[in-house]
Amino acid sequence: MPPTARQSWLSLLAKSQPDRLEALFPELPPHRILRAPEIGSVMVQGRTGGTGAPFSLTEMVVTRASLALDCGTVGHALVQGRSRDQALRVAALDALLQTDAAPGLEARVLAPLRAEAEARKTARAAKAAATKVEFFTLMRGED
Repeated sequence: MPPTARQSWLSLLAKSQPDRLEALFPELPPHRILRAPEIGSVMVQGRTGGTGAPFSLTEMVVTRASLALDCGTVGHALVQGRSRDQALRVAALDALLQTDAAPGLEARVLAPLRAEAEARKTARAAKAAATKVEFFTLMRGED
């Protein structure tokens, strides 16, 4: 099942760098805090071979927040790390992206973040490809 548009933008915003997000979206709109930014931890699960039974791998520090815009639209955020400011910005953007402001924010905030994420992914793939080793076996004559 493909992710919804909201899942996609929340994932992109949550993975963005806090300072870059602040540069692209410096001013928060008028809002009311529903859940002040809270720092906590979540258990990260892994799977053996990616498909096996789940097991507890480690804990990860996260910050969550919720807010409502003056129009009543609610935005939520859950970001890795301890950045209260990033959580509020992501929640504000989540709410705004559900309104008529979405096309402008798509071009001004999401498109640059998406391009930067793709560039990081490409650079990471190129770095990994440089370490690729191909193994082969020569067939011996004695069967």
